[in-house]
Amino acid sequence: IITGEGEVASAGDVVTVHYVGVDYETGEEFDSSWSRGESIEFPLTSLIKGWQEGIPGMQVGGRRLLVCPPEWAYGPTGGGHRLSGRTLVFAIDLLGTR
Repeated sequence: IITGEGEVASAGDVVTVHYVGVDYETGEEFDSSWSRGESIEFPLTSLIKGWQEGIPGMQVGGRRLLVCPPEWAYGPTGGGHRLSGRTLVFAIDLLGTR
């Protein structure tokens, strides 16, 4: 959605982001760092596959929209997570990478 102009995120990086997650089917927001009023830092290797594949290549200052089917999110229905079996949409702002 927005191309950043800063450092480029790589697969093994720790990233600082702002994001919102929405259920594709219902449009219901299930999580948002913006709503909490603070960014969050994650090692990419600990995140769902959709983020592991979708964030590398982003530049700091950029925004991406990721649509993650269940196999790239929390797995099939009955997978033990409340969002298992759901296609999820994330808007992600990359604030930093290291």
